[in-house]
Amino acid sequence: MALTREQIAKRISQELQDGYYVNLGIGIPTLVANYIPDNIQVMLQSENGLLGMGEYPTEDQVDPDLINAGKETVTAVTGACFFSSAESFAMIRGGHVDLTVLGAFEVDQEGNIASYMIPGKLVKGMGGAMDLVAGAKNIVVAMAHANKKGASKILSKCTLPLTGKHCINKVVTDLCVLEIKDGCFHLIERAPGVSVEEIKEKTAGRLEISSNVPEMVL
Repeated sequence: MALTREQIAKRISQELQDGYYVNLGIGIPTLVANYIPDNIQVMLQSENGLLGMGEYPTEDQVDPDLINAGKETVTAVTGACFFSSAESFAMIRGGHVDLTVLGAFEVDQEGNIASYMIPGKLVKGMGGAMDLVAGAKNIVVAMAHANKKGASKILSKCTLPLTGKHCINKVVTDLCVLEIKDGCFHLIERAPGVSVEEIKEKTAGRLEISSNVPEMVL
């Protein structure tokens, strides 16, 4: 069975390591904040100027002045700090973010990502994604494996305008975990109950499959 948005975020939380500075993009990535393992400490950064972002607030915790880059209300952990957008992007561009989690419209086997616009549709702006893919040390993408019409979003070559080139390391979809290296996707894990055959059918890019692909543990 395909993963929910929350389950994708929960799987991505396993990529976090103690002491990491992490940026969570808009959409599914922001949910990762709810699944940080208890045995590690990470600092979540939002490019609008918050370092130390916490979980989504409960109803009685909501502060309308405390928001993330997607204009959603958030919480701040003990020790959090606030600063200008210019300082936030200096941190990003300076290579001080250990891991970035982004959503995407498409990714391809060369590690390219298209995440900021679909031609002909309203574009709110590219946001900080282009800086994040250029400055982060490690990038994981959270996305659906196929679009609403069933067409693959895991491609041999992106068809939409690129956000960044040769920058994506790993993709967690609702069907599986893929690692990108040597010009192809490597199937690392599959969602519980999802077959290798289904993943193959819905992957348009080159896919390398080992003899034994384990189910992911959530």
